[in-house]
Order: sequence, then C-alpha cells, then structure tokens
Amino acid sequence: MKSNKIITAVAHVASEYLNLEKTLEKSMSLIKEAARKNAQIIIFPEAFLPGFPYWNAINSPLQNHQLFLKLYENSVSIDSIEIKKLKKIAKENNIIVSMGFNEKSAASNGTLWNSNIIISEKGNILNHHRKIVPTFYEKLTWSNGDGAGLKVKKTKIGNIGMLICGENTNSLAKYSLIAQGEQIHISSYPAKWPTQTSKSGQYNLETTIKMRAGAHAFEGKVFNLVASGFIDKATYSILEKYKVKNLNILKNTPPAISAVFNPSGEIEGKYLSNQEGILYTTIDLNDCIKAKQFHDISGGYNRFDIFQLKVNHSRSSAISFVNGDKDE
Repeated sequence: MKSNKIITAVAHVASEYLNLEKTLEKSMSLIKEAARKNAQIIIFPEAFLPGFPYWNAINSPLQNHQLFLKLYENSVSIDSIEIKKLKKIAKENNIIVSMGFNEKSAASNGTLWNSNIIISEKGNILNHHRKIVPTFYEKLTWSNGDGAGLKVKKTKIGNIGMLICGENTNSLAKYSLIAQGEQIHISSYPAKWPTQTSKSGQYNLETTIKMRAGAHAFEGKVFNLVASGFIDKATYSILEKYKVKNLNILKNTPPAISAVFNPSGEIEGKYLSNQEGILYTTIDLNDCIKAKQFHDISGGYNRFDIFQLKVNHSRSSAISFVNGDKDE
C-alpha cells in the first residue's frame, strides 16, 4: 500500500496579547519555522489573533468596556491586510495554515465573531468558519456564527474540516464534517476556561479535550489536530494593567493541551501543556482507511434510510436587497 504520510505542526503558543501587529509577526515566524521542519500544515489556537477574552470569565461585565475596545481595535476583517499577509506567507512557504482570529463585521463597528480560516499552500482561503454559538460567557464578546464554514475541503494532504472549542461537543456539527469525507479534523481551544470561583471543580480542558478529540477521531476514523492556547507572564501583566479582578481563578484553572489524536482515539506521540512550542507529528492517512473497516458511520455502518441530516451552508447577512436599482 502506498504510504500517505504527512508532517503536521500544532502551535501551542501564547498570543502577543491584544497586540495584533506583534501577534501576526509571531505567527509568521512560526509558520516559517514549521515549513523549515518540512511540516505541510500548521494549526494555531482559538482566537489567536490577538487573543482570547479571558476577562469575561472572571470580571464583571461592567468592568470590561476598555478591554472590549482594545480587543476590537486589534481584531481583523476577512479582507484585511493582516489576512492578506497570512495568505502570502503560506504561499511563500508552501504550507497550509489554520488560523483562529477575532473577526470584525462589515455591517457593524461593534460586532465580533470567533472565526477560523484555513489557507492553502497556494495562498487561497479554503474555508472561513465562524463559531456557531459562543459558549457561556463568550457571548459577552462574540456573536453567533453560521453554517457557511461547516465544510470539508479537499487539499493535497487530505480532506480537512474544523470546529472551534465547544463546537466539538456538537454531535450534529461533527457528523456533518465526517459525512463530507473528513480525514483531518482541526480543533482549536483557548489556554484555560474558568467555570468556578474555587480551585476545586474547575473545568479541566486537558480532560475534556482528551474525551472530545479522542471521541471524534475514533467515531469518524480521522486524525484530530488539537491546537490550544498558552498564557504567558506577559498576558497576565496586561490583564493586571487593565485591573482585571480574580486573576487567581484564571491562574488556578487547569491548562489545556495540544495534541494529535489518531483514528483509534489515542494521542499520537507526545502532547504539550505547560510549555510553549510547536508539536510535530507524522501521520499516515492510510490508518483512516483501515479503521473504517470496523465502524464507518458515513458509509456502510449507518442507515441513511433511518437517519437524515440537513445543513444550511449559507452565510448569514445583516441585510439583503430586493428589486433595488442597479448601480450606475
């Protein structure tokens, strides 16, 4: 059987927090580094440009106005110069890039989405996904996305789909990708996700990632590439500068992991947690084929006469014009 091996790079890294220019520079440097190591794809964490709004979990909403303004000022639109630079660097280094970012809306100067793009090695945007539903306190920052990004794209290294953080608990969203022939699944997460005021009982992203990522990899017989964020000392300093309270809650919350899960639902090689770095893993897509002999839920191990799923792939819009005059 012909080998179908791919070198993947997962960036377990901190943003240059709330600084778009410096975070973009860091991402471009990491893209070049991964390309030098012969990686064919590099994955960045959720909301990497310019960072995840951790303050929503531990601060009063009444105290977050300046932080929201700072985040908005350092967010980007899909047609921005920053996105163009990412497309250019991907093409120059012949590498596929998956990037999480805070996205501005053209219809409003106060709306943000939690978004992700996949850029081909030729510098084209293959897929643009907006998180369907922000989770819990994330609603204070992000608006609902749509189904336009629930697509699997064929690339030179295989069929790629992606979901953001808690979307990986949505069984219908996950199946919608599996049923489009997904072979490589991308999952992006923040560094931490506080849910309790006490140290005990905090939401453990390492535990939940292992459950969710392993389950999707096993059910879909796919490789699941998980990229989680990292919080460095500089990030805590910025949050302190903005007088964010209860930082000990964030510090005491268990950190996430970045890892690659194989079609058996197990971690392939090592994983990263308490240190920054790029995780390099070699995967073989032939493992997906072999595993589908046992359970192929988008093929012979399903009953499509019993179960049916309808997905709306249209992009939501703030306004549509009917029977308007044509522009001169």
